[in-house]
Amino acid sequence: MPEEWPELPYAAWKETCATLQLWTQIVGKTRLALTPWLNHSWHVTFDVTARGLGTPLMHAGSLGLQIEFDFINHILWLRASTGQILHLVLRPMSVAAFYTAYLSCLSELGVDVRIDGSPNEIADAVPFRHDTAHAAYDPDFANRFWRVLLKAHEVLSHFRTAFLGKVSPIHFFWGAPDLAVTRFSGRRAPLHPGGFPHLPDAVTREAYSHEVSSAGFWPGGGPIEYAAFYSYAYPMPEGFPRAAVRPAAAHFEKELGEFILPYEAVRTTPDPARCLMEFLQSTYEAAADGGHWDRAALECALGERGRPRVVD
Repeated sequence: MPEEWPELPYAAWKETCATLQLWTQIVGKTRLALTPWLNHSWHVTFDVTARGLGTPLMHAGSLGLQIEFDFINHILWLRASTGQILHLVLRPMSVAAFYTAYLSCLSELGVDVRIDGSPNEIADAVPFRHDTAHAAYDPDFANRFWRVLLKAHEVLSHFRTAFLGKVSPIHFFWGAPDLAVTRFSGRRAPLHPGGFPHLPDAVTREAYSHEVSSAGFWPGGGPIEYAAFYSYAYPMPEGFPRAAVRPAAAHFEKELGEFILPYEAVRTTPDPARCLMEFLQSTYEAAADGGHWDRAALECALGERGRPRVVD
């Protein structure tokens, strides 16, 4: 069996990570184009699957469509409700070549969709059809990344069970990219200022329309050149950066406005799942207490397998 919490040094696979982010954006924009808007942009996300990252069922006219990045056999699968299955082999190729081949597959399946041809949340972004610079694909690191997502998904899913209020699915956003779970206080938030590169402010303001405590996993890049778990609150409560959180390896990253826990600090502990759960719980408590959330009404005990939640 492969290592459950594998090493994922960002410097060793940053080119593959950048290419893969752009490939997922191309597929993600298909979801964006085919799916009615769902609160907080939940309609654009991918699910972690038993083989990689995939879309839920999408509808293109009378056709049902699902698309999956398979990081075991390194194939992009396109499956239609007609029974037709097409695939692209994931290998070193430019974003431009991937974009052209992918659109050809959609056309062959009879999917009539127009997607936005420019990346989001990336400074100095080049339109997909012109991007020949990003062309790396290391299958070993793509597989490692997916295995990290598997373990993160397991812990985030357990963490999610202890909340009675509105809470997001465990889902993968292809903009950053990151795997995330978000809890909501139930109250409206101040209008978000926006300002993310190549992302309309209207999208950001809808995503942050209500108070949140959000956490997840990010492979690295920008201000931090390493994989990490993160946690933030919007709006940020007074004193949030100074809150005492666990474990000791966690710190507040001022440039990001988030608590950061290096992935390497998690994977090298005797009990990575427990270490990550401590981070998720303590940073949530910092957000909820600092923001004066009604914790008694919003929280419950962690879920147990096969046992209904006790209601008095």
